[in-house]
Amino acid sequence: MGDPRGFMQHDRRWPSRRPVDVRLNDWQEVYLYKNFSDAELATQASRCMDCGIPFCNNGCPLGNLIPDWNDLVYNDKWREAIDRLHATNNFPEFTGRLCPAPCEAACVLGISEDPVTIKLVELRIVEHAWENGWIVPVPPSIETGHKVAVVGSGPAGLAAAQQLRRAGHSVVCFERADRVGGLLRYGIPEFKMEKRFLDRRLEQMQAEGIEFRTSTEVGVDVKAEELRDGFDAVVLAAGATQWRDLPIPGRELNGVRQAMEFLAPANEVQAGDLEEHPFSAHDKDVIIIGGGDTGADCLGTSHRHGARSVHQFEIMPQPPSSRDSSTPWPTWPLQYRTSSAHEEGGEREFAINTLEFVGDGSGNVAALKTVQVEQVITDGRMSFEPVEGTERDFPADMVLLAMGFTGPERSPMLEQFGVELTDRGNVGRSEQWQTNVDNVWVCGDMGRGQSLIVWAIAEGRACAAAVDAALVGETQLPAPLTPSAQQLR
Repeated sequence: MGDPRGFMQHDRRWPSRRPVDVRLNDWQEVYLYKNFSDAELATQASRCMDCGIPFCNNGCPLGNLIPDWNDLVYNDKWREAIDRLHATNNFPEFTGRLCPAPCEAACVLGISEDPVTIKLVELRIVEHAWENGWIVPVPPSIETGHKVAVVGSGPAGLAAAQQLRRAGHSVVCFERADRVGGLLRYGIPEFKMEKRFLDRRLEQMQAEGIEFRTSTEVGVDVKAEELRDGFDAVVLAAGATQWRDLPIPGRELNGVRQAMEFLAPANEVQAGDLEEHPFSAHDKDVIIIGGGDTGADCLGTSHRHGARSVHQFEIMPQPPSSRDSSTPWPTWPLQYRTSSAHEEGGEREFAINTLEFVGDGSGNVAALKTVQVEQVITDGRMSFEPVEGTERDFPADMVLLAMGFTGPERSPMLEQFGVELTDRGNVGRSEQWQTNVDNVWVCGDMGRGQSLIVWAIAEGRACAAAVDAALVGETQLPAPLTPSAQQLR
């Protein structure tokens, strides 16, 4: 390592966040990444230990060569660092902003100290490369003559498309929305990732020869049979967009919406496609049901709209402040986390269940009837039992359901392709990422279920390698995992 004693001499540091009263007035990114100097970053990179076995490599689904680029940054070899980073990750500017960093949870230093700032180093490497003009289109050196259709332009679809194009195949990516990017475009708020970073990478991909067809829903605007007839291979990467609902009394009331119905228009306003949000949280009492990242995105968006009050509900009990013994190193730790949105305000309620949405007599939601619950494990099965005497009403004129996704939507596309589904509702696939239908593959959340951006990119890369091998008999594309091996990470 560049400094074998660095981890003993330096503490973990992270860029500061813009002041709350400032950032709530705009939609710009929260972190002041550029205020963190190269010298400070080199110091953070020097904390990477000579640990012998870098568990961070395996903690990352992409298999990122983390100690390698930490050492290169420390030694001021930025050009080599971006080459090493791109060797395993097509889009480090996305993961550096959006990934929860399971690599840091697996960092050996994290056993006894704060882990290395892996995610920060990754982001600064790729931004340094963009600033210096090192990231340019990489067109294929040969053309195979094969045509591949990729359905979906989220991180899995984009990764598969770029890898397949670089292998020399003609690639068309179909997206049903009016712009490319999937949840990167219409799920992630601007304050977490400004869309100029997405557009910048898409320009590179288009220059490499990838064709994007937007406002085109496979199964509706173009039939599955047309794709099978017109392309040598089809990659399904349309995500797990079937949101989980809450079918309790009052669900039909106005003001009770799914999180994605709320987040997407917020991004459309920032893109200039909408003049104003169709149902802003301004001056409203907002309750968000769901304590995950999507709930936090709704929280930050509600703050920027100027909500009167915001509560975020989570049915699980509040996690401990440090790693729980049930999730030992190097697994992803169960512990209490706060995002930048939580810093901005709002109240978090744990171990709470919503029993009923109460109306105002005119068809609008006015309150929620709730009860505190106790988590109970019986024969390995979890349940939540109400605690007597803890019933409470919360006023609310906007309720956002952010309870996750249950798999791919049951759509004409799936029916027309005739793909088999697993008992969890995902599209089934073999060890080679193939569905039960000839020349149709699947990757990302559509086959895995709702997961992390790093899993999506890793699956897209691995699926592309399998498709390439099937088309030309062999592949030089890296295949970081298989559907079964991924369960080991």
